[in-house]
Amino acid sequence: MAALAATFALLGAPAQAAVPAPQVGIASFDQLAKPLPLPYDTTADADRAVTEARQRAIARHKLLLIDLGGNWCLDCRILAGTIETPRLKAWVEAHYEVVTVDVGRFDKNGQIAERYGIKGRLQGVPSVLVVEPRSNRLINQGHTAALADARSMSPQALADWLAGWVS
Repeated sequence: MAALAATFALLGAPAQAAVPAPQVGIASFDQLAKPLPLPYDTTADADRAVTEARQRAIARHKLLLIDLGGNWCLDCRILAGTIETPRLKAWVEAHYEVVTVDVGRFDKNGQIAERYGIKGRLQGVPSVLVVEPRSNRLINQGHTAALADARSMSPQALADWLAGWVS
């Protein structure tokens, strides 16, 4: 338990998740299905996609998770691949309404991050915004780039980070 608390302290998530993450079932990202997903639609209307996801989150009583990244980014693809593992996918679908937003090479859709108080260039990708959809308030302020080095984590630590914002 001390190791879990230390991991959360380093990643900027609450030390005790109110809703624990499931056991992901893989010990290494090498065990993810290949090829890794390409989760970002480069032609999507980001403003519309976020608005629609927020409306679904409100209606379904879930948090909104906005995943800002690019298909060129290994850490972004690792995040997407990990979320696609069966146990974590079901858990994420129960607690989050997820929308992916292509940020290109940090030159597209910056207005999405700005909407939640992130000014200038993102600190890294993926940048994950956890939003309370009714108030449209960013819950994980100051910790949005915590998964930008996802490959240095374990799949379980990534799942635990996601669980850290769910109450």
